[in-house]
Amino acid sequence: MLKRASLILLIFFSLNACLAQEQTGPYFWDFGRLKEGEIVKHEFTLKNETAKTLVIKDVIASCGCTIPEVKKKSIPAGESTSIQVVFNSQGYSGLIQQYVYVHTDNPVQPVLSFTIKAEVAK
Repeated sequence: MLKRASLILLIFFSLNACLAQEQTGPYFWDFGRLKEGEIVKHEFTLKNETAKTLVIKDVIASCGCTIPEVKKKSIPAGESTSIQVVFNSQGYSGLIQQYVYVHTDNPVQPVLSFTIKAEVAK
């Protein structure tokens, strides 16, 4: 019984440590502190690191407050495109995290997830 409780505590603290880690990387952007009602933009770069042309089939935002726009939907091998994400903070407060899902024809990684974060103050 004591081993089981210890295991549960270990799992709990490990998950908390993972969740508390700072998110970084090319598919993550933190707008920092915003005043409610601000509209902000960020441009992500998506590089095709495959050996063939990558086709973007669809781009979907997790919420209507986030609008993604892809510069070009067909990306030759080794080339890049930009994905502009506009976030409207109207009606939000506190920590906000939204996602943009890019659906591609890459069978290895068909969906890429882009994340934006902000702290919205009223």
